[in-house]
Amino acid sequence: MQDPIALAIESETGAMTNATGRYEKRLRDLDGVYADEEAFAAALAENPDRLMYEVYEHRPEQVEGDMIVGTSILAPGTIGREYSLTRGHIHAIADRSEIYHCIRGHGVMLMETLAGESRAVEMRPGETVWVPGHWIHRSVNVGDELLVTHFCYPADAGQDYDVIARAGGMRELVVADGDGGWTLEPNPSWRPRDV
Repeated sequence: MQDPIALAIESETGAMTNATGRYEKRLRDLDGVYADEEAFAAALAENPDRLMYEVYEHRPEQVEGDMIVGTSILAPGTIGREYSLTRGHIHAIADRSEIYHCIRGHGVMLMETLAGESRAVEMRPGETVWVPGHWIHRSVNVGDELLVTHFCYPADAGQDYDVIARAGGMRELVVADGDGGWTLEPNPSWRPRDV
């Protein structure tokens, strides 16, 4: 039996106390994630160690009924016209859902079914996005400060990070609209998955 525990989240930085793990992704770790390969190569040449995002998590035993909770901290900025984003995933046990509660910043949860149906849900502080099972999802920072979200999902869910790469990326890209906002545009590299 596990003991109850308190987890505190620092709202400015997203750091979480009593985390059992923490990882970060630098620009050099995100090869193939951004659609504009030329812009990515230029940014990589300029600063391969640029911190793109970090994750704190409290991970109990990975058995049915347990929950993993944590924070995702995504830096602002763009690569070409595409906003800063996470690698994204679908759960290995695909019917597992996840929630993301926005603590700080302005973001978009970009979601897609295996068949290619796409949704983009905006996130601002105090708002929660529910990602149903069977949806691929990634966070996108469309603001000019850190995007800090608090997430929670079943501990047995697992992640499939290659599902996006196998289709040439997600069907839609979240890009700067040239007017200080964001918009969606089709990803020219996307191809239908064999569902």
